[in-house]
Amino acid sequence: MSEPIRFFYRGEVHSVSDGAPTRTLLQHLREDLHCTGTKEGCAEGDCGACTVVVAELQGDELSLKSVNSCIQFLPTLDGKAVFSVEDLKQADGAMHPVQQALVECHGSQCGFCTPGFAMSLWSLYLKQEGVAEAPCRKTIDETLSGNLCRCTGYRPIIEAARRMGELPPVSFDRAALKATLQAIQRERMFSYSHAGQTFYAPRTLAELAELRAAKPGATIVAGSTDVGLWVTKQMRDLGDMIYVRMVAELHQMEEKDGMLHIGAAVSLNDAYAAVCAHYKDELTEMWQRFASQPIRNTGTLGGSVANGSPIGDSAPWMIALGAEIVLRNDKGQRSMLLQDFYLDYMKKNWQPGEFVEAVRIPLPCAGVQFRTYKLAKRYDQDISAVCAAYSIELRDGVVHNAKVAYGGMAATSRRAPLAEAAMNGQPWTEATLNAAMAALALDYTPLSDMRASAAYRMKTAQNLLRRFWLETRPDDAQAIQSINAFSYADDCAKQFVEGGAVA
Repeated sequence: MSEPIRFFYRGEVHSVSDGAPTRTLLQHLREDLHCTGTKEGCAEGDCGACTVVVAELQGDELSLKSVNSCIQFLPTLDGKAVFSVEDLKQADGAMHPVQQALVECHGSQCGFCTPGFAMSLWSLYLKQEGVAEAPCRKTIDETLSGNLCRCTGYRPIIEAARRMGELPPVSFDRAALKATLQAIQRERMFSYSHAGQTFYAPRTLAELAELRAAKPGATIVAGSTDVGLWVTKQMRDLGDMIYVRMVAELHQMEEKDGMLHIGAAVSLNDAYAAVCAHYKDELTEMWQRFASQPIRNTGTLGGSVANGSPIGDSAPWMIALGAEIVLRNDKGQRSMLLQDFYLDYMKKNWQPGEFVEAVRIPLPCAGVQFRTYKLAKRYDQDISAVCAAYSIELRDGVVHNAKVAYGGMAATSRRAPLAEAAMNGQPWTEATLNAAMAALALDYTPLSDMRASAAYRMKTAQNLLRRFWLETRPDDAQAIQSINAFSYADDCAKQFVEGGAVA
């Protein structure tokens, strides 16, 4: 039985019962509610003009995060709250400190991107409540990583991010919002139908498995950071949809038997935070550079590996670490090495009715050297030309159990068996390195495309292996920061890891 979509917006619980399940939040705000402050720039989650803040309950906690409204399907907002730039206006008509700071610092020129910047800054403002210190430059950059501007050069917007905390504070009533959201939570599976298409949001793993078995052709939706573009850019008919982010069991994270278990509905941001707690030096840069903060807030690690893009940034380092993927259907559960899940371009090792339940990532082991690197045209929010990951065990200077994995070099993210063979059992010397670099030319036949030529991909893949050797060689190993072009000289990197990515 179809039920209306319910979410909190502009001071009241808002209901929607007429509209396609693939109608985006941006379309609803602008076209149905005529709240046109939120802009459409790219309709693919890249430019940030459509940024809003979404609040939801995670257990007993209230979470507020910036998201791209242009790729969020309206039914995914059921039981949540939405805040757009219209909500920043104060009850007495005054501007919010975020808006006032943008005005004072001349942070807007043409103004098209400004509402998105304001909402990203508001998410940081909420994060800074009760914090005496102003946000550092790295935190500000991280917050604004999903917002693009063609006019200002960003400096005045960054100045506004510092200035907003100096103005008279405006509080946010989290307790009242939490109580409102608790009142509109559903105890059973939510379904919304329109024009023959149904959106299902199961609440338990058992419900999800049963529903998937009954509707094997339905499209599974998690963060819709990829599926959303199937609609906005490719105009696909998704048919029935199964939304997995409301399944409580899929949000579990735990350490057990030397593995970090991450449920398939855990956001990319939370997943990377958990992994970087163990691999701080090795993975923090990848965390910062993996898409933008709004994308990481909504996308999931489970969805990323299920999608299996050959240019995805998570699969290479997970393969190099020996990560496992856990699959489930109504018959039960099975697991395999992630590397065995990818068969060919966009072909995976699925059985009927299966979905991703979790991934398991090995925790650090003594003697194992691990690194991952990303090459792209932009530092932030860009798809990799080449993504590399390496893991080796060094015993008395000899390489054992080498794992070399790349994204962007083949039809899937996959290992380099010939390069690994050239390394295993050999002293970790420059001669061994050169042999492994030569073997890479036989392991892969990369393609040329808009991001990079085949020759560039091969040369940089080989050079990244050299960088790994420079950082891990037994004699005179170089510190990671010493050969990292993007290293910061301040203490904000520590703040990023210990404080978590800014919501």
